[in-house]
Amino acid sequence: MKSSVRAAAIAALLFACSQPSAPPPAAPTPAPAAQAGPRVTFPDGFVVQLEIAADDPTREQGLMFRDTLPEDRGMIFLFPAPGVYPFWMKNTLIPLDMYWIDDGRRVVTVASDVPPCKADPCPSYPASGPGAARFVLETAAGVAKKHHVEAGSVLRIDGIDGITVR
Repeated sequence: MKSSVRAAAIAALLFACSQPSAPPPAAPTPAPAAQAGPRVTFPDGFVVQLEIAADDPTREQGLMFRDTLPEDRGMIFLFPAPGVYPFWMKNTLIPLDMYWIDDGRRVVTVASDVPPCKADPCPSYPASGPGAARFVLETAAGVAKKHHVEAGSVLRIDGIDGITVR
C-alpha cells in the first residue's frame, strides 16, 4: 500500500512539473503620462494643448485657413508686454472663442463664438473690461461656455516660460 501511495504521489508530482507554468502576472499598467508641451488647464480641469504664437509673423497668421480645430487644441498668443490687443477673423474659416488673459493668468475678457469674417473690412474684437492682457488664447467656439470660463477665471498655463517673445 505504501508503495502505491508513493507511486501515485510521484506520478502526480511528475505530471505537475511537466505542465507549462502559468505566465507571470502582468506588470501594472503605468498611469498615462501628462502630455508634454504647452497647455492651458481650465478651472474645471479641462486641458487644451497649445500652439504658440510668440512673434509677429506667427501672431499675424494665427489660426487662418484652418477648417477644423479640435476642442482640446488651441493657440496662445504671447506678447512682450501687457496691452490692449484687438483681434480679427480675416481668413479664419471657423468660429472661435477668444480669451484675453493678464500676467496673473486671470481672464480679462472672453469673446465667445466669434464668427469667421465674410467680407472686408473685417471687424476687430478688442478686450473689453479693465486691465491689460499679456496673452490671448483661441479655442474652438463653445469651449469657454462648456467649461465655464469667464472674466475673472484663473487659468493654469504650462510650457510657455522661457519662450522668447518678440
